[in-house]
Amino acid sequence: MNAHPDHGTRTLDVISIGRASVDLYGQQIGTRLEDVGSFAKSVGGCPTNIAVGTARLGLKSALITRVGNEQMGRFIREQLAREGVEVSGIATDPERLTALVLLSVEAEGVSPMIFYRTDCADMALDESDIDETLIASAGAIVVTGTHFSRPAAEAAQKKAIRLAKASGARIAFDIDYRPNLWGLAGHEAGFSRYVASDVVSQKYKSVLPDCDLIVGTEEEVLIASGEADLLSALKTIRGLSSATIVLKRGPMGCVVYDGPIPDDLEDGIVGKGFPIEVYNVLGAGDAFMSGWLRGWLKNEPHEVSATWANACGAFAVSRLLCAPEYPSWEELSHFISKGSTKLALRNDDNLNHIHWATNRRREWPQLMALAIDHRSQIEEMPGATESKIADFKVLAVEAAARVANGRPGFGMLLDDKHGRKALFAAEAEGFWVGRPIEQPGSRPLRFEFTQDVGSRIIDWPVEHAIKVLCFYHPDDADALKQQQIDKLASAYDAARKVGRDILVEIIASKHGTLADDTISRAMTEIYDAGIRPDWWKLEPQASAGAWAAIDQVIETRDPYCRGVVLLGLEAPYDVLEAGFATARSSRTVKGFAVGRTIFAEAAKSWLAGTISDAAAVDDMAGKFGALVEVWERLGESRAA
Repeated sequence: MNAHPDHGTRTLDVISIGRASVDLYGQQIGTRLEDVGSFAKSVGGCPTNIAVGTARLGLKSALITRVGNEQMGRFIREQLAREGVEVSGIATDPERLTALVLLSVEAEGVSPMIFYRTDCADMALDESDIDETLIASAGAIVVTGTHFSRPAAEAAQKKAIRLAKASGARIAFDIDYRPNLWGLAGHEAGFSRYVASDVVSQKYKSVLPDCDLIVGTEEEVLIASGEADLLSALKTIRGLSSATIVLKRGPMGCVVYDGPIPDDLEDGIVGKGFPIEVYNVLGAGDAFMSGWLRGWLKNEPHEVSATWANACGAFAVSRLLCAPEYPSWEELSHFISKGSTKLALRNDDNLNHIHWATNRRREWPQLMALAIDHRSQIEEMPGATESKIADFKVLAVEAAARVANGRPGFGMLLDDKHGRKALFAAEAEGFWVGRPIEQPGSRPLRFEFTQDVGSRIIDWPVEHAIKVLCFYHPDDADALKQQQIDKLASAYDAARKVGRDILVEIIASKHGTLADDTISRAMTEIYDAGIRPDWWKLEPQASAGAWAAIDQVIETRDPYCRGVVLLGLEAPYDVLEAGFATARSSRTVKGFAVGRTIFAEAAKSWLAGTISDAAAVDDMAGKFGALVEVWERLGESRAA
């Protein structure tokens, strides 16, 4: 095995080079692409998928490509940055559009696709896009097959190879053969895997001598060698290159050849596959490559690298999309150590939870929110009309923005009923946003507008969280608790299906006593039902012991929980400050979401017409700012 280059002066593990597209996946499964009605958007393209996959597995990765100067190009750049991929090698092409791919799952293993790549940005890559300093910062580069199909892109990859060799980096070749992208198949044949071509074979064979790693399917090994049978193909490649060769065999796993090619191809290092249901084969090879690189670049034995590669491929074929479905290191480790009882990994609740929680778009280590998702309380105020309530909520966003002043960690609770304009304003501020779905005051819990939460939230921005308030006490009658749990479970299922955070707010004090174990018992019952909220919103507790019990439940039942925010219940400032002080003993409390204490007085006066817009904003900003100051001061004193 080749030793990995010294990383003492290297800031990156791997740079992948080539395609970057936006994939539009048909969301209806088992139908023709002609009949798909809606699409899910994700980043795509072999090297882009590899950059994401390796970053999720803990490698420091980068991508060299081009994107268009438009919304899809910015989406790729921003999503890669969210994934932790270094994006300095992504150039913006002012003349060309970002590539698009339309895909569907028509049947098991059958995924029609259409490439929209005519004169697209990534295929315009040239030698000027290959930065010597960036290449020298990496332990390895991955060149990919499609970018040898155009002279300028081919020259770019070969320049990268020269620079990588000069810096002592290793060179991996993902054969990534798409006949369609070489002009060898029609537009409708994007799923085609093999068309023999002497031109393609000669291009690929010119690359092989420089490689330390060559990875491909049986069809890709054939095209890279120009041979007609697999044994001859592998021996031809070995004659040109001393690289480690990894032969991908789909559900049968892979075989690794690190020396002479045996006459019996099973005599290589066999990496076993995983018995899973094949749902969508697209992107599986890129997931495989990501897992292999995690092992290979960490100098693991080939058997380990193969196991990780096959497991990553199993995740990909069991889920719909490409890069978004690739596992995090925590998820992969859980699967390797504990396996799964599900042939369809997408139906494994534990794996899905780890996947969701370890691949969130944004972290919120602290959250200070102005809650003005109230409906009935404001509707009952004198002078309230639908339009005036809507306008007042916009003023509340202005007040919160003044306090935030561009700092991270701020948010709003806003409703769909009166808060539409305010929601637009909050989104523009970059706030965390939670939106209520409960029927105000309902017990047992009912949802507002519709009981079908999934259809209601599908048009929400992807970072908006579901907020559901439940008046729940662990000493309630069993029948009532079951009704409450069933409603919470339906909201939770909708959140996971549609891909939104869920905040569960529990208020127990309205319907029973609040002892030190009341809330922790309630949370335990909710966890027992399989509900794992991203956030909890809880009332202040009387003692540090109560918070210790809550911490214990969260850390034991869901260590991936984002945390707890405190609610206010219109408490006066001195009571809130005392509650904040006690909560600061908690390891899981991350902030607060307080409403009427901040806005009630301003709302009454403004709706009655006795104060101006500016005065209302001043009043709310002053009160919100005072709470922020208390919370931050208590945090500083605890840290000291």
